[in-house]
Amino acid sequence: METMQVNPELDPQTEPETAPPAFQPPKKKPKWLKWVKRLIALAVAAALVVFLMRSCTGGGGTVSANTYRMEPASMQDLTVSVTGTGTIEPIHSYKVTTLIKGEILEAPFEEGDVVHKGDVLFRIDSKDVENSIEQAQIAVRNAQLSLESAQLSYQDLLDNQADQKTDLQIKSTETGVVNKLYVDVGDTLAAGAPIADILDRDHMKLTVAFHAVNTTSFYVGQSAVIKVDGSGESLNGTIDSIAATNSVGPGGTLVRNVTLVVDNPGALSDTSTGTASVGGVDCASGGTFAYAASGQITALTSGKLETLTIHEGDWVTKNQVVGSFEETDMATQIENARIAVENAKNAVQNAQLTLKNAQDSLENYTITSTIDGTVIEKNLDVGDNIDGTSTAGSSAGVSYPAVIYDLSALTFDVSIHELDINQIQVGQKVEITSSAVEGKTFTGHVDKVNINGVTTSGTTNYPVTILLDESDGLLPGMNVSARIIVEEQSTALCVPIEAVEQENGGTILLPGADAVYDKDGNLVSPGTIEKRTVTLGRNNDTYIEILDGLSEGEQVLIQNPVGSSFMEMAMGG
Repeated sequence: METMQVNPELDPQTEPETAPPAFQPPKKKPKWLKWVKRLIALAVAAALVVFLMRSCTGGGGTVSANTYRMEPASMQDLTVSVTGTGTIEPIHSYKVTTLIKGEILEAPFEEGDVVHKGDVLFRIDSKDVENSIEQAQIAVRNAQLSLESAQLSYQDLLDNQADQKTDLQIKSTETGVVNKLYVDVGDTLAAGAPIADILDRDHMKLTVAFHAVNTTSFYVGQSAVIKVDGSGESLNGTIDSIAATNSVGPGGTLVRNVTLVVDNPGALSDTSTGTASVGGVDCASGGTFAYAASGQITALTSGKLETLTIHEGDWVTKNQVVGSFEETDMATQIENARIAVENAKNAVQNAQLTLKNAQDSLENYTITSTIDGTVIEKNLDVGDNIDGTSTAGSSAGVSYPAVIYDLSALTFDVSIHELDINQIQVGQKVEITSSAVEGKTFTGHVDKVNINGVTTSGTTNYPVTILLDESDGLLPGMNVSARIIVEEQSTALCVPIEAVEQENGGTILLPGADAVYDKDGNLVSPGTIEKRTVTLGRNNDTYIEILDGLSEGEQVLIQNPVGSSFMEMAMGG
């Protein structure tokens, strides 16, 4: 910072020794005098420019030693570095956050304690979520039962598919005449619905009782003589069946029923009665004739009636196919059952997911440390309520229920310009200083180079992470300056960087052979200045390496800046 010297005579805070003279109006200067002073200043400035140009171009003239100073080209260590600033942070930190709410039941730690990864920090009341878990468990069991039921139904359809295909065929249950037809093709029937009545009028059956002792020698197919009541007509028939057990007949005698079958001569009906004898043995009591076959065809499955090949009055035989249902209905049932199984599986998965989410949320009610470290802050304790937000409010700003720092190592980020970032590599040495710890230089190394740059006003900077090798005296939050050592070159021939004109290659100025020195070797006059082209190498903020064109010990000229007081005087300021 420049220091301004104050003239006591003009300082308003300096009291004058004598009283100020009476005011006198200033005398006006002639205008031509101002123009003369300006012309003189311009002439002096032009002469100064010519003088400096001749000095810089080595045009053969000599200049004052005050215009230049000399520096020797010397062998020295050349360190190339990139600098930046940052703020110290712990290598790892954990700021407790949570999205749940509830009363804190446990908080077994204090500020300054060392905790380890997995240690319990807070345990929060979880009654509500425990109830949710029980409800979710019940829902899972119900869904599993529904799935088992759907799977059984589906498997039954698959297992009975062959039988159900058979059920799609409509068969006559008896041999006889279609006495009545209940349906038409295209009707949709339910299982068990009547389709047709079958009646066998050509054969009649007569069931009569014989004394039990007489039936011991009877057998099915044995000839019998049947007498029709009221007509005196005798018909030849055969035994169709013999009852397995005896029964009590008239007068308390034991009898056994025997069913006979006989051809209908045409006059018999289900109102006719008669008696019979077998092997010369007469029956104990007579009976009523019945048609030999009388039955009903019913639907064995549900669906749409696709075909029907019988009409009323048609003769059919037992097991004759007389119609069929559409088979597509069976395929639909099986597909619907399969879909029901899939839906039941999805319901189980959803119930299990709900249960898992509830169980996972229960884990959130126990907050543990994610790192090894030292407790820096503890802002909530037993009895306090966590309100379900990630942080707890604080009058001083935002605070967390707890903050933990891993102070085993310290780190910080520096922002590196896009022109320098390609020089930075992981592992490079870093020299670190802090105004908070005066007189000490710390060491570190580049830990990470982030290529996700930040562009501002057309310039991109990249964050580079530095890891400290030591941290004695440094604390998180301290500001530091970093010097990243890009390259260290030993025994390089160097000159001050201001001695080189780097545009269009490298150019340096050397004192001429006619330079004048005093008895101590100080430059009195550079004489005829020599301009020389050299090959440049690496450089830092102070020195630049000369690869060719200059030898060790040769003196180079460095132009001194022209004082501003002379220019101000020349311009009449």
